[in-house]
Amino acid sequence: MKLATRIGLGVASLALLAGCSSLPNSGPHDDAIRTQASLTIGEKHPVSYGYALVDLSDTVLQAIGGERGNDTFKSFGGGRGGAPTITLGVGDVIQITVYESQPGGLFIPAEAGSRPGNYVTFPSQTIGKNGYITVPYAGSVRAVGRSQSDIEADIVSRLVDRAIEPQVTLSVVEQKAANASVVGSVNTPNAFAVSQGGDTILDMIARAGGIRGEPYETYVTLQRRGKSATVAFNKLIATPSENIYTAPGDTIYVYGEQKIFMGFGASGQVGRFPFGRENLNLAEAVGLAGGLLDNRADPGAVFIYRMEEMSVLERLGIDVSRFARSEEKFSTAKVPTIYQANFRKPEIFFLAQRFFMEPDDILYVSNADSVEVSKALGVLGTVTAPVISVANFTN
Repeated sequence: MKLATRIGLGVASLALLAGCSSLPNSGPHDDAIRTQASLTIGEKHPVSYGYALVDLSDTVLQAIGGERGNDTFKSFGGGRGGAPTITLGVGDVIQITVYESQPGGLFIPAEAGSRPGNYVTFPSQTIGKNGYITVPYAGSVRAVGRSQSDIEADIVSRLVDRAIEPQVTLSVVEQKAANASVVGSVNTPNAFAVSQGGDTILDMIARAGGIRGEPYETYVTLQRRGKSATVAFNKLIATPSENIYTAPGDTIYVYGEQKIFMGFGASGQVGRFPFGRENLNLAEAVGLAGGLLDNRADPGAVFIYRMEEMSVLERLGIDVSRFARSEEKFSTAKVPTIYQANFRKPEIFFLAQRFFMEPDDILYVSNADSVEVSKALGVLGTVTAPVISVANFTN
């Protein structure tokens, strides 16, 4: 009788296991999705995604370097250089004044005291689409693409045989062609005239009322002649060589981008976490994510996922040539890298203060092995508990 009961209970257990699909779920089981598909497309010869695993140590930190948050983007150039020469363009409004050394010349009447000074100022004129301006007794003078001094010398050469020792000054009444635009996250976005003395990028941002966001989350993109580069705002301030002169036609785009990292696994919280400051180290990141859960986390298995610079791994002595063949998956300049921090070691907390997080890093805290065992036993218990109850009732 007992043998028959045990056999019956075993069959019942199998039935319960087979009926697990009737237990509460948030969606269809993966087996159902796979078996009921009309068509399945998969890799015939799956190849694991290549990555480098690096144990966090003092040697590694020396190779990585310190705070690298400002080196994410390109550079504006190898040096500041000089201010560009500003030339006139279509739409600029100019005014010309001609001086003569004494009265009785081409423009100045001979009668003494008829005017204060031996000069004449012509009405303002706008440089037309043909690129020329008109000067009395000098004719049409090409202005577009030329500097003020070039045009002045040209007019003098045309008047020298008619006026008495002529000198010419050209003033820009309204500059419309040699402008640079500042747009984006600034207080007063606008197009500003580039001065003859030169305006740096920070000069232009200041003329636009300054940035609106936090400096450590602000980036500046410079667009010039079909090319562009982006530099962190703090780097622009800290590195004078990046604060280059603007040129006519430049567009300066200022934008804010929150620096975040993502936390998963056996930490107090999971989700997206903003840095909240310019630089955030690993110890601070673990704290923001709620720390390591005592009843779940494996302190020896804290991982940081990052697309690391290939040059950094080369400094660590890693053969990066094996990653070069995976160009279809990621840029050869970046290598998928996982840093492992063992928080069982007392010194790791000092190292964690020197390991700086980068935007879009992933912090993952693995479960302890005992937790996985407990999960398995828990599942087994839910399945066998009804069977044991039936057995006790039968006995």
